[in-house]
This record gives sequence, structure tokens and C-alpha cells, in this order.
Amino acid sequence: MGAEQSGVAPRDQKPHPDIRIDVPPRTGATVAADDVADAPPRTGDTLVTVLVAFAANVLIAVAKSVAAVITGSASMVAEAAHSWADAGNEVLLLIAERRSQRPADSRHPLGYGKDAYIWSMFAAFGLFTAGAVVSIQHGIQGLLDPEPATDYNVAYIVLGVSFVLEGISFVRALREARTSAHEANRGTLTHVIASSNPTLRAVFAEDAAALIGLLIAFLGILLHQLTGSPVYDAIGSIGVGLLLGVVAIVLISRNRAFLLGEAIGAEDEQEVLGRLLQRPDIDRVTSLHVEFIGPGQLFLIAAVDLAGNVREDALALELRGIEKDLERDPHLARVVLTVSAADEPSLGVAATTSP
Repeated sequence: MGAEQSGVAPRDQKPHPDIRIDVPPRTGATVAADDVADAPPRTGDTLVTVLVAFAANVLIAVAKSVAAVITGSASMVAEAAHSWADAGNEVLLLIAERRSQRPADSRHPLGYGKDAYIWSMFAAFGLFTAGAVVSIQHGIQGLLDPEPATDYNVAYIVLGVSFVLEGISFVRALREARTSAHEANRGTLTHVIASSNPTLRAVFAEDAAALIGLLIAFLGILLHQLTGSPVYDAIGSIGVGLLLGVVAIVLISRNRAFLLGEAIGAEDEQEVLGRLLQRPDIDRVTSLHVEFIGPGQLFLIAAVDLAGNVREDALALELRGIEKDLERDPHLARVVLTVSAADEPSLGVAATTSP
């Protein structure tokens, strides 16, 4: 095991937004993970996206509520419930953003990053209950006891204005998603689903669902007007509810995965392993585990064998020095290194073939 002191070369390489362990490279390679890891979310961009969505949803919710009272449309009631649920969710997402950024302390040495998933989970449950359940319930009530609509023009005007406002909010979320997806070198939809940023995922999904829901409501009201049957309007309300239910379940599932502790993918782990093995002060790695502990924040645990011969009394200091070096990377919130046992097999980087 090595007596060499661990040091970090000056950061003259352009930072990559994916997993990147900044250590003295032997080959000059830069680790870039394309599947699971993503850059720490830009607080300012995400905050603006949430605020835009909140303002749009409040205005839309008020307009839809008034239109629902005037028209008696079941689809409009469902859309009003949807928008109020979205507006409430934005408040929870703002809380998630704020609480998850608190620094680590003695009670929470890994930080508060997972608070983002807890509050985002609350928001997803709100979307399911206040949005999906209410919409489906009102649609079923409309099938059993239909009420004739009184003013279709009001409904169409509100739906049109709502589509414009929701479109503005969605464009903002889409722009942020595309930017971060491009930096992570993957498709936009794949990035939104896989990203460790729950706020971006929630706003993107809710805005997309809102636009689809408006189209469903429009079709339900239009068919009601053309046929004179309120059944289509009620079916539209149920359709909106089912859509919200699917979105809520997906959001709940993703937040649950990160709360349980989602590890990075196999390819990403190989990248991290290769980067560790490039350090001149690490001879081999026998155990490696990396998982998310917050949006864009990773917890790395590894068993390593240091290069050269390090005296026992200097071993702990050597390991702590390497940990501090690794923690300079913005993705690595916490690094814990232990000494490998002599009989433990070494981990190796899988060989890759160029296409």
C-alpha cells in the first residue's frame, strides 16, 4: 500500500454534467455516465420553472372553476380539480427544493437531499387524490345522474386560454428538460424518467398531462354538444382522471425508488471504478457501491488497496485525504473508503469494444 500522498490535479478539464470523479488521471479520460446519473439541478432554473407552473395553474384553476359552475360540464369540473391539484403540488415542490438543499449536520451526516423525494411523494399523492379520484368520481356521477351543459362557448374559451397558459408552462419545463438531457447525453423523455431531479420530473409530467387532459375535456364537451348526450362529457371526466392516476403512480414509483436508495447503473459503476483505478494512490478496488442520496448527489463506498507501503499509523490519514479529494466533485456528497482484505478479489473494468 502506497506512501504517496493523494492529491488532485488542477481542474483544467472541462466539467462534464454527468458522473465525474476528478482525480489525477493517468490517461486523461473523463468519466461520463449516460444512463442514470445527471448533473446537480440548477436551483435557479428549477425554481423559475416551478413558479411559472404555479402561476399558470392558479389562473387556470380559477377560470376552470368559474366555467364549471356556469356550464355544469363534468369534464370542466375534472379539469378544475386537476388544476387545483397541480397548483397545490407546486407549493409542495417548492418546499422540496428548499428543504433538500440544507447542508449536512451531525443528525443527518448524508445531508437532506432525500427530502426532495419525500415532498415530491406528497405532491404525487395529492395529484392522485385531489386530481384523479375527484375526476373519476365526478365522471361516474355524471354517468349515473347526467346534467345538461348550459354554455358551451364559455367552456371552449376557458379551455383555449388554459391551453395557452399550460403551453407556456410546459415549454419552460421542456426547455429545462432538453438542456439537462443534452448534457447527460440521452433523450429528453428518458432523462425525465431516470433523472434524480424529482421537481423537474413532476413539473414536466404534470404540464404534459394537463395539455393532454385539456384535449380530452375538449373532445368530451364537443361530443356532448354535437350529440346532445352528456355521457361523452362524463367519459371525458373519467378519462382525465385515469390520465392523472397513471401520471401520479409513475411519480410515486420513481420517488419511492430514490427513497429506498437507487444505485447507479452498471455502466456508470464501471465508469466510476475505472476512474478510481486511475488514481496513482489506489492500487486496486475490491468493493464499490454508489447510490443517490439526493438530486444529483451520490454516496460512494469502496474498499481499496493503496499503492506502495503505508505505515499503519498513516493509513487512516491517507484514506481520509483521498476521500476529501473525491468529495471535491460536486456529485459526490459523501465518500467512505475502507482497506481491502488481502484475500478479497479485485474488481476490474469490463473491456469494451468500439462499434
